[in-house]
Amino acid sequence: MEVQEDTRLQEAISRVPQLKTFPRAELQIKKVGGLTNRNYQITAGPDVYVLRVPGEGTEQYVDRGADEQAGRITSDIGVNANLVFYETGTGVQLTRFVEDALMMTPERFKDLEACSRAGRIFSKLHRSGAVFHKEFNDVEKAQEYLDVLKSMGGKFPDGYDDLQKEALVVRKALKDANMPLVPSHNDPVPENFLNTRDRLYLLDWEFAGNNDPMWDLGDLSVEAYFDEAQDRAMLTAYNSGEFSDRLYSRMILQKAMVFLLWTLWGALQVANKNPLKPSEIHYPFDDFWEYTMDRFNRCKEIMQAPDFGQHIDRARS
Repeated sequence: MEVQEDTRLQEAISRVPQLKTFPRAELQIKKVGGLTNRNYQITAGPDVYVLRVPGEGTEQYVDRGADEQAGRITSDIGVNANLVFYETGTGVQLTRFVEDALMMTPERFKDLEACSRAGRIFSKLHRSGAVFHKEFNDVEKAQEYLDVLKSMGGKFPDGYDDLQKEALVVRKALKDANMPLVPSHNDPVPENFLNTRDRLYLLDWEFAGNNDPMWDLGDLSVEAYFDEAQDRAMLTAYNSGEFSDRLYSRMILQKAMVFLLWTLWGALQVANKNPLKPSEIHYPFDDFWEYTMDRFNRCKEIMQAPDFGQHIDRARS
């Protein structure tokens, strides 16, 4: 596996103008993680970059045209790291290394100021006036995953179809409010955030698309295991210093939908035999099937909670 990764890395470097003129011995390369892709910090002369090499199988579910457009737009508006090179079609990407930055984790998001910073960066993105190429529709994305899983003979949790049917009520409530779609990240796991002294950066735009704004907030809350205080800090900062019960309920509904979609994403990692263990990032699981079942069960917990009906009523208003 390491030999295959090194081969893919060398092939990618040979196609990047900022790197290919340097002999391998003159490049300082350090692997810096990635859940499905492989990311490398590369020093080339006086410049320091991060090179993303897409993982095996990602071409099945990532629209590289949308990824490139979103990466360039968010780089221009100062939400993303500075995008230097993007290889159209493959997703090989080079960005400037963000100096003096810490990659965020659920533990680091326990600082309420960090939650507020996340709310502000989402607000900057959502209110930027940008329009992405495509809409991020979780129903369509789920169907894509299901189709791929079935073609590969993959498995998904028993009862998934039943939970999808129950989710129709949630989606109708969200749609009834007629909230405008905004440019969204749609996959804001903690590791996609870099924290500097002054601000956060939001990286990796493979799932970018126009979406309900509360998806991003709900997704980060899910992935970073936010409690209510963290949710409130993020949402208050997002909403210009004012807490909104209606937006909060909408965020809760989107949390359930996030769990439902990433259940299938986890199953797809199992089918693709993703060699990375979730525990190598921040998830407390040894394999992606444990991740899949955690997402599925936490979705059920939200939808079966006593106050879930109240959240549906508020979201409709």
